[in-house]
Amino acid sequence: MILNYLKIAIRSLRKRQGHTFLNIAGLTIGMTCCLLIFHYVSYEKSYDDFNKEANDIVRLRIDSYSKGNLRWKSATVYPAIAPTMKKDFPEVQDFCRLIDANFLITNEATQAKFKETKGYFADPSTLKMFNISLVQGNPATALTGPDKLIISQSLATKYFGTPNALGRQLNIRFDGNPQNYEITGVFKDYPSNSHLDIQYLASYDAFKKVILTVWHDNSNPADNAWGWYDFYAYIQLRPGTDKDKFAAKIPAFSDKYMNKTEWALKNNFKTEIHMMPLKDIHLYSNFNQEAEVNGNGQAVGFLFLVAIFIIGIAWINYINLATARSVERAREVGVRKVLGALRTDLIKQFLTESLLLNFFALALSIGIFFLLVSPFDQFTGHPATHISLSPHYWRLFTILFLAGTLLSGMYPAFVLSGFQPIKVLKGMFKNSTSGLLLRKGLIVLQFTTSVVLIAGTIIVYRQVSFMRDQKLGANIDQTLVLEGAVSPTDSTYQGTFQPFKTDILQLSGVKNLAASTNVMGQEIYWTNTYKQVDGENQTGITLYNLGVDYDFISLFDMKLKAGRPFSTDFGTEKKNVLLNEKAVAILGFPSVAAAIGKKINSGRDTNTVVGVLADYHQQGLQKAIEPMIFRCSPNIRSYYSIKVASGKVPATIAAIKQTWDRYFPADPFNYTFLDETFSEQYKADILFGKVFGIFAFLAILIACFGLLGLSAYNVIQRTKEIGIRKVLGASAQSILLLLSRDFMKLIIVALVLAIPVGWYIMHQWLQDFAYRIHIGWWIFAVAGVLALLIALLTIVLQAAKAVVVNPVKSLRSE
Repeated sequence: MILNYLKIAIRSLRKRQGHTFLNIAGLTIGMTCCLLIFHYVSYEKSYDDFNKEANDIVRLRIDSYSKGNLRWKSATVYPAIAPTMKKDFPEVQDFCRLIDANFLITNEATQAKFKETKGYFADPSTLKMFNISLVQGNPATALTGPDKLIISQSLATKYFGTPNALGRQLNIRFDGNPQNYEITGVFKDYPSNSHLDIQYLASYDAFKKVILTVWHDNSNPADNAWGWYDFYAYIQLRPGTDKDKFAAKIPAFSDKYMNKTEWALKNNFKTEIHMMPLKDIHLYSNFNQEAEVNGNGQAVGFLFLVAIFIIGIAWINYINLATARSVERAREVGVRKVLGALRTDLIKQFLTESLLLNFFALALSIGIFFLLVSPFDQFTGHPATHISLSPHYWRLFTILFLAGTLLSGMYPAFVLSGFQPIKVLKGMFKNSTSGLLLRKGLIVLQFTTSVVLIAGTIIVYRQVSFMRDQKLGANIDQTLVLEGAVSPTDSTYQGTFQPFKTDILQLSGVKNLAASTNVMGQEIYWTNTYKQVDGENQTGITLYNLGVDYDFISLFDMKLKAGRPFSTDFGTEKKNVLLNEKAVAILGFPSVAAAIGKKINSGRDTNTVVGVLADYHQQGLQKAIEPMIFRCSPNIRSYYSIKVASGKVPATIAAIKQTWDRYFPADPFNYTFLDETFSEQYKADILFGKVFGIFAFLAILIACFGLLGLSAYNVIQRTKEIGIRKVLGASAQSILLLLSRDFMKLIIVALVLAIPVGWYIMHQWLQDFAYRIHIGWWIFAVAGVLALLIALLTIVLQAAKAVVVNPVKSLRSE
């Protein structure tokens, strides 16, 4: 019996090749899109899944308040918090701390030298908590003691030409201090789907040694500090710990060690400690001082819904086309019933056709998916993975496929099998009103989704364009940025940098050079708490410090709102500072002019405000402008910004490199163009816009397949009517209007429904941006017009065929 169902199903599908092609094409595109999006979502949600202890590990972070007002939310915490929690709470099984270790690493034997930024000083427990698997070395001792370093196999090959590096040494320069570190371990390259990019780890004891010997601080702040919030801290809870109950104990812990101290009470400061599950960090953590650029959970959620919409549209097409052809197949059903076929037999037959068609589309889509997955990974910036989808998403897709196939096949099967043979064979059968209403409703649903996707694509594109085109308040064009020299000691650097700068400025293609602790596009970690010296009832305000030399303000064409810039005409500017407008306002000065000459202090450090700069965007427009303070540091070494003349840029860079090699031979010459690196902040949003746009186009294409089939069938059903109208003198335009009018009404209804849905969805997405566009009514008008034009073109292509046919032939065929 099953074999018979298959034979009849194949015969039926072959008989109606156009109908079969549209269904298979729509389903194949829908399933392929669904698989590709699931692949993307699966990878984004897989971060830190490889960690066996991930469910019990949380990262600590803090929120800081002053006078009840939020100062900042940070992904980092004070170094004393985690060990104190381990001591106070039996629920805490272990902890680890990490702090950035940006090194200049040199292999003196091969003279290989690179600046490395993907590593940390780390507690020994980091190895176990983060599943760092040593292929060489003893994990129990690898990070115990000073001057110890473990590196990835890739980094070992980079410096030694072989992954076998155990026991060898590398010269490390951190804060200008040269030190040989012994390689006590080599680990497998850390998985890319981690919220941390770990290429190397130095022992935490090595960091303590730097604090003691280089910074000359013997107070052991790496263990005891309750105000230095540059440390990533993780705690591992004992299995079975109720995280909510444990979190309820943390406020009392915060009060005991931070909020009830004399200083905090006097300054009205409050610190809140929060826990974030390890697996949630990549998609749902967007705070100050994140270790890496994280993903966007909301964007991933949107794409997941798009996947469901796209495959849903394909199944809607199948239902529409199957029910529209009910009149055509009514006689077939009537004859079968007269010959003794039961309704259950007919249901099985029609379900077999549905399953056969869907499984054929499934086979095609899986093949296309595996062909496209590698270029799709390159497009999205994800590393190629040998497992395209996690088992969870394969199961989800399988359930979705089976449910969709069954449901999309059930309705047509029950409709077709329910015809009464006497009425059908007497020619008394007509399409049911309920079937017609269903098809109309499904068309509205398809195009509502399509209009939302078109509008969403426009909004994403406009938001990204708005951010990229917005004036920053600083001129970053034609700016070459060099990573500063770290090899000279402080004493020799002061006598080296200024001659280097003088020689660079004499190059023909160079206009200006300035040194700074950060450049635009970077988050500033250097913060202090300031308040007015003479202000009443003042509480401390967090300001973001930027160390600059005398030429920084002029090089970036920053606008001065009051006072003066730093200048050598005033001797040392060590105790003088500049503020931005945001800092002036938040410190409580009545105007920018009123701030000039006033003193502000941070602890024992008192400074005089000599100028106020107009606000500018230090980071992309996703972030709000922060209150900033500018310190004069003529010999700062972090970054050198060089304004270069347009034209002959390669020759200018080559000349700069020659000068660099003469003054800083131990430092690698690394440069970037500032406008390019600043735009990198928008990379994820640009990618989201492209992915969203591509799948929106494909969703509309699938909807058009269904509309094409329905309009074609509508034309066939009305062939006799069209012929009569033409004989009676109807024009081609009036017939085209007649055939397209009903469909156009449905699409207008879809537009009305799409406006509130699309506005709400995209309004939610825009909340992630501090500076964002306004969603104007015209966006949905454009989306609606595009949907109407696409639908009209699809319908007219079919209707035109009927219009040009000789009416005599139309009437004869009937």
